[in-house]
Amino acid sequence: MPNNTRNNTSCRRASSACIEFSVALWAITACAQPYPAKPVRIIVPIAPGGGQDLVARMIGQKLTLALGQPAVIDNRPGAGGIIGTNLAAKSPPDGYTLVLVAASFTAQPSLYAKLPYDPLRDLVPITQLGGQPYLLVVNRAVPAKTVKDLIVLAKSGKDRVSYGSTGNGEISYLAMEFLKTLAGFDALHVPYKGAAPALTALLSGEVDTFFPSITSGLPHIRSGKVRALAVTTLKRAALLPDLPTVAESGFPTYEVSGWYGLLAPAGTPDEIVAKIQQETAKILETQDVREMQAANGRTPTPGGNTPQEFATNIRAEISRWSKVIRQTKAQLEE
Repeated sequence: MPNNTRNNTSCRRASSACIEFSVALWAITACAQPYPAKPVRIIVPIAPGGGQDLVARMIGQKLTLALGQPAVIDNRPGAGGIIGTNLAAKSPPDGYTLVLVAASFTAQPSLYAKLPYDPLRDLVPITQLGGQPYLLVVNRAVPAKTVKDLIVLAKSGKDRVSYGSTGNGEISYLAMEFLKTLAGFDALHVPYKGAAPALTALLSGEVDTFFPSITSGLPHIRSGKVRALAVTTLKRAALLPDLPTVAESGFPTYEVSGWYGLLAPAGTPDEIVAKIQQETAKILETQDVREMQAANGRTPTPGGNTPQEFATNIRAEISRWSKVIRQTKAQLEE
């Protein structure tokens, strides 16, 4: 073989070997990088402005400092939160996509004949962030000052009472369906893509009533723009001690509680799930977050909870909402 040919062949082999070595070195270096090595996306499956979104931004801001990488909030509203949750469920399980869900996440399996994801199989719990009550509020023009007043108005047949919700299948929808079933009245459901547009509709008189979370409803109650009739939990809200519960208003079996929690795509490494849970638990224990939660009527989960504890809670909530939905015969409008 001529010397030139041998030299060219040797050069190609050497070049190929260098490339393979470089790729292998890059792969080893990439694998060795501690998590996180790039921004973390937190999907919020509702429109900006509601309580769920506010919690996500509070946690995201703190996680940015704790992780040393930006925690970017990505609002993906639609279909009662299913669009954004499905996006998270279908994302790579590498810890760089999380989703912040609300209590409606556990009601949807009983409302939808087929979800695009399995809530127990396709997503892994990280930690629960806390809970809060919902409030039954009305537009100031509605002549109802109590739950019983609203029911009498709805049954009068003079004008059909309309209620807004944060979307089909959301807790604000189920809260009214539950009350309708217990009290025996009808009302027109008008779904919106989140608490902010639903509250805007309430303030403008587009709908008569709404069940916002205490976080999103409290500012409008304090400003006098809406009238609060009741709180949905069995105990009165500390920030509104004079506001009766729905249970106190003649419906002792009525209870609706909200909560928020972080999930990741199934298959996310245990060590990454543990790291996010640990950092979030620290965040929930900081004084400014505790004060912020209390000021907005939310009850933080002390120190967060473990993925295993959160998984147990999710299963229990799925079972509870299944019974409520069977009782109310709640159906989703097309």
